[in-house]
Amino acid sequence: MEGERTRGSVIEVNEGDLAPLVGPDGEVLAALQDLTRLAASQETGERSRLMVDIAGHRAKQKEALQKAAEAAVAEAQRTAAPVSMAPMNAFERKVVHDVVAEAGLVSESEGEDPDRRVVIRTS
Repeated sequence: MEGERTRGSVIEVNEGDLAPLVGPDGEVLAALQDLTRLAASQETGERSRLMVDIAGHRAKQKEALQKAAEAAVAEAQRTAAPVSMAPMNAFERKVVHDVVAEAGLVSESEGEDPDRRVVIRTS
């Protein structure tokens, strides 16, 4: 099934035994998404922002990230000190940046992949 998003499309698969398609820590899902994006890019000649979600894994991941970001925002507000989050991929950092912006705080990504992380500041 396909659902529209602001910056791309989402393919959701929710039938059958899907655990092998997600893999440990979503590694198989990430590889499937990369391959799907590559195929779409080769077909269209444009960069693909296609997201693949299997058994709601990405949705659950996003919800957990939002909760972690909200806790980090609360800590930054309470202490007025910068809060550095754990290293994340680009998708995860985007989720955190969105939560921080909604709370009215400032965030920036620091470091180099795979150790790139979000730092949250009150100003």
